[in-house]
Amino acid sequence: MKIIGISTAVVAIAIFGSSCVSNKKFAALQGTYGELQNDYKALNDKYQDCQREMTGSTTRVRSLEEQIAQQRAGLRSLQDALNKCLNSSSQGNVNISKLVDEINASNRYIQQLVNSKNKSDSLNMVLTNNLTRSLSREEMRDVDVQVLKGVVYISLSDKMLYRSGSYEISPAAGETLSKIAKIITDYRDYEVLIEGNTDNVPISQKNIRNNWDLSALRASSVVQALQTTYGVDPKRLTAGGRGEYNPIASNDAEEGRSRNRRTQIIITPKLDQFMELIDKAPEKADSVSPTGQPVTGS
Repeated sequence: MKIIGISTAVVAIAIFGSSCVSNKKFAALQGTYGELQNDYKALNDKYQDCQREMTGSTTRVRSLEEQIAQQRAGLRSLQDALNKCLNSSSQGNVNISKLVDEINASNRYIQQLVNSKNKSDSLNMVLTNNLTRSLSREEMRDVDVQVLKGVVYISLSDKMLYRSGSYEISPAAGETLSKIAKIITDYRDYEVLIEGNTDNVPISQKNIRNNWDLSALRASSVVQALQTTYGVDPKRLTAGGRGEYNPIASNDAEEGRSRNRRTQIIITPKLDQFMELIDKAPEKADSVSPTGQPVTGS
């Protein structure tokens, strides 16, 4: 605006002063005016350039601001993702720690079970040894002894105990029964159940109705022999028959039927006797390893 004002003043001076100035001065003023016009044009061009540069700079600044805003938003998103990852990792570490604790607890429980099994196996060996110590190898062929959870199962084959198809005890069974009676007498506080079992072949005797009768009569014969012949206290004895309904083998073959025809003597220790036997169980010698193999103490 200042440049325009100067140009106007020069023109006015030229107009009003043309009548009172010489041609020489007028020409000089004309030259000055031309220079001013050129200066004005140059300045106006620079102004326009500056305006364009300012507009471009404003556009670039706006674009940069948008890019900065996008970068900040991306940074916030990355930070949130990182925080979630760190939280998940921390939670994962907690879960892993809990899992490790559970595994360790399970391992300790398994070890306790193994130790209990070893103790139980040692107790079973003590009971078995005590119960079979007086039986010969020949007698053990017809006598099966098992100890399960402190309960003793002595299974006697019918061919050793009775005459065929009868409930009368044979003379050959006397020696074996006397030894079993000695075992029962040694453990005087134990309860004794005599249980008769048969195969599934029907019995054909006038005085025996079925296998139920036969099994009960055979059990009763053993009970009475233990009482009257070998002096076992009858208050400790119980006779029972299970007929053909408690097989331990298939009745389809003679071998299986022979195994099923048996009389089982079940000796159950009372709690005080059971605890006494636990105290007798060896701690080191003749124990059983977790793999099931005998371990001999040094």
